[in-house]
Amino acid sequence: MNFEHKESPFIIAEMSGNHNQSLDRALEIVDAAAACGAHAIKLQTYTAETMTMKGVYKIEDKNSLWKDRELYDLYEEAYTPWEWHQPIFEHARKKGIVPFSSPFDETAVDFLEELDVELYKIASFENTDLPLLKKVAQTNKPVIMSTGASTIAQIDEAVQVLRNNGCTDLTLLKCTSTYPASPENTNILTIPHLKELFDCKVGLSDHTMGIGVAVASIALGAKVIEKHFTLNRADGGVDSAFSIEPDELKALVVESERAYLALGKVQYGVHKKEVKSLDFKRSIFASENIKKGDKFTSENLRIIRPGYGLAPKYFETILGRNAAQEIKKGTPISWDVLL
Repeated sequence: MNFEHKESPFIIAEMSGNHNQSLDRALEIVDAAAACGAHAIKLQTYTAETMTMKGVYKIEDKNSLWKDRELYDLYEEAYTPWEWHQPIFEHARKKGIVPFSSPFDETAVDFLEELDVELYKIASFENTDLPLLKKVAQTNKPVIMSTGASTIAQIDEAVQVLRNNGCTDLTLLKCTSTYPASPENTNILTIPHLKELFDCKVGLSDHTMGIGVAVASIALGAKVIEKHFTLNRADGGVDSAFSIEPDELKALVVESERAYLALGKVQYGVHKKEVKSLDFKRSIFASENIKKGDKFTSENLRIIRPGYGLAPKYFETILGRNAAQEIKKGTPISWDVLL
């Protein structure tokens, strides 16, 4: 899989903390993602220490999935041990999907470079960490960056830092940084605006339930779709509540491809695949036996299928005209049978 040259939607299965601190489960998630047709599996490369400090923040938002959790403890539960990265990457490559990660500090970038990562993802909450962006851009690898909880000015500053430091392949993802997100606050009409504003590829980092929002985004130009992925939401885990399961991921892959193929181009007229269907247009037929010289009336003419006769628009023009020859019932009317 070559990310840089893939035209149809690039589907990323985000493992995040859904391994539930089991390497075996992590490898099973890779297997499931590959079996569903995902193009990539994404990790997150951090430790609790590289993210925050113990005692500095407790989640108090009553609507949060992680209410009353100490941030440091949450990251200790969710992080992917760095020694797991290599076996996960190797397993993904054997399965034919792209393994990559979101680095959360500069040491993570150095570590991922040792693993020959093909591309990088910048998480929404890291897109203002300009030193990190500079470090990632200097690898000259493709970069996917989420834009959740960000102003246009912040996105622009991040894009400039990336481009000024060597990033030539950039994809921006519309993202709403709520977990889960609702369709009402996802605002995917932003996707074509992002593309126009920053002249780059665009996509969606989707935290909504199901796949409807993600598939809809394809029609708005999304080339990359990222969804959190787990084997079974009932197994629990820090991100399980807003993650999709294998049957949903498979459906996402299939329906995204269909949506992409359906875009096509602006097309009017008769498509070459529609030619046979022209038979089912209506046209004017004799509905009774008509003698030579008889007038055409609404009683001896009907507008029916197939479309072998004159078009219905000529019906009133023909009424009152005379038949130039004998016409049998069921005969399509043409100009040469009129006097």
